[in-house]
Amino acid sequence: MSVGDFILLLNVLIFSVAAFLLSVEIALYSILIYLAASKTVDFILEGIEEFTGVIIISPRSAQIAQMIRTKLRRGLTIYSGKKGYGKTGETYPTEIIFTVITRLEISRLNAEIEKIDSGAFVVMHSIRDTRGGMVKRRSLKH
Repeated sequence: MSVGDFILLLNVLIFSVAAFLLSVEIALYSILIYLAASKTVDFILEGIEEFTGVIIISPRSAQIAQMIRTKLRRGLTIYSGKKGYGKTGETYPTEIIFTVITRLEISRLNAEIEKIDSGAFVVMHSIRDTRGGMVKRRSLKH
């Protein structure tokens, strides 16, 4: 739980009591204000560039990997894996792409993946900390 989430939880409890004593409308407005304040605290403590880990599974993984390298100028890792589905449990070899992007790049990545393979399986998750490797955007000289 982040500092901002803890502050928000504490204030929700306080304003829940205030809703019974004062007015529900005042308490709801106060919760909205503290929701904005908690996100601001998170931005100050953790930084605006929050990183997101993205896992992509697609039969067009080569084109998606090329797009990530050239258009987004991000590094990536390609894992060899197996995908399986259905009642028979059959598995098939596949490539799994993993990359780390900023929250601000999510919509651009999604739009580019949609152009290449609208049926791609994409999983995103927040990353608290990254070390080593290349997390910052590559320069055009490489």
